[in-house]
Amino acid sequence: MPLTCDEDIAALLRETRTIAMIGASDRPDRPSYGVMAYLQSRGYRVIPVNPQITGEHVHGEYVWRELSQIGEPIDMVDVFRRPQAAGEAVDQAIAAGAKSVWMQIGVVNEEAAARAEAAGLKVVMDRCPKIEIPRLGVEKVA
Repeated sequence: MPLTCDEDIAALLRETRTIAMIGASDRPDRPSYGVMAYLQSRGYRVIPVNPQITGEHVHGEYVWRELSQIGEPIDMVDVFRRPQAAGEAVDQAIAAGAKSVWMQIGVVNEEAAARAEAAGLKVVMDRCPKIEIPRLGVEKVA
């Protein structure tokens, strides 16, 4: 079951330091662009992943083609992809050894969530950390 309890979601946000964002965008009109900037302002390291803009930089971070290239521990994978594409993102998160998967608002994929949980990852679905952090009163990470 994806996390739905406020205390569990707040704890996940508090223990997370490094977030890989699949579907990060370099376009200011895209939600992922604003969410990435917000998460960075809250003290998270956000590593953008997007094969369309590999090698570019978004908010000062190099954009990777896929999770497997990052080469450092990832606490959370934030998924800004259509629900049908979330399964591939989850499989990459499992292979990369991520601790959790966060599927953004509108991204619901029960099969992918079940695979992530079976592999030991925590899952949040159909929510946005930019909304949840202030709502839950999660302090800035150090």
